[in-house]
Order: sequence, then structure tokens, then C-alpha cells
Amino acid sequence: MKLDPFYLIVDSAEWIDRLVPLGVKLVQLRMKDCDARQLRREIRHAKAICAEHGCQLIINDYWQLAIDEGCDFVHLGQEDLAGADIAAIRAAGLKLGLSTHDETELETALAAAPDYVALGPVWPTILKKMKWEPQGLDRLRDWKARIGPLPLVAIGGINADRIDSVFAHGADCAAVVTDITLHADPEARTLEWIERTARFR
Repeated sequence: MKLDPFYLIVDSAEWIDRLVPLGVKLVQLRMKDCDARQLRREIRHAKAICAEHGCQLIINDYWQLAIDEGCDFVHLGQEDLAGADIAAIRAAGLKLGLSTHDETELETALAAAPDYVALGPVWPTILKKMKWEPQGLDRLRDWKARIGPLPLVAIGGINADRIDSVFAHGADCAAVVTDITLHADPEARTLEWIERTARFR
């Protein structure tokens, strides 16, 4: 399986509505602290936009809703993985991406036979408080050697100026949140990301 090298992560269908039409081909909807009704509305709206523009939609955490809404990809953190019904996810035909932060988590992830593995944070990140130190670029190369043909997603502190370095160290995909959503001109920054990842596509 091949993922687009530019992996956008946003917290609302509104962002997807705004940025996916610019040419984004891979986006994760990551929403926290929402009730099921709102989540379902957001997922349906995001799914419709992505279908219209040929963009792969990944749902973060809410695997049961992703199954119910006929999505085709879910991303889980390690805590969510522990409580997830992997057999049900697979039976529904969903692909699975998993987060990893250390050796133990990588072993746990690989045991679940994911469709991609994410490693982070590569650099310090302001998105959320994490107990892990920044992984650094050498860890990306190590992870890629361990997971072989599985796509490796680099996440955490990645901005447009760091794109080339993560791919040079083994990442297949660069995930971005705040470099776009907190940018003064998110649309322009999105177009820059699309252009700067074109040679890895």
C-alpha cells in the first residue's frame, strides 16, 4: 500500500472543506471530546468532501463509528488499540494505522498487522503534551528498517522546511497539523506542502 507523502491532520470537517479541494490526497479527522451525534455529522461531511476530491480519509480513534459510517481507514493510538476490536475492524474492510513512540509500542503495533506505522514526535511539538522525548531523525531510519515495506509516517514538529529531511531518513509520509492550522495563511501553506512533497509522490 502507498500513502500520499503529505498527510494532513485536522480537527474538523470544516478544515477538510477548506483545504482538501486545494489538492490534499490524504487527511485524518482527529476530533476529541465530541458526542457521538456530532462526530457522526463531522465524519459524514468529511467523507463526502473527500469522495468528491479523491482524497483518502482516515478517522482517528473512533473505530466503531468509522465502521458504522462505511469509512475505509482508521488510525489508533496505543491506548485505543488496547480497547479496539481489531477483528471487527478487519471484517469491515478498514485499513489500520497505528501510532508508536518506543520499542514496546512498535512490537505491539506490528503484532496487530497494521497497514502503516507512525512514529513521533520527531521534533518537539506544541500540539499536545507527550511523555516521550523527541525521537530524532535517526530513529526514523531505524523504524523503517524494522517495518520493511509498511509505510512509515513521521509526525511531530514537522514543518515545510523539514520535509526533505524526514524523507531522507526513511519516512514515506510526513504528517502535519499546526504548521498548517496555525499558519497565517493555511491555504497557501497547504499548497506549499503539496508542491514540496510532489517529488515523493
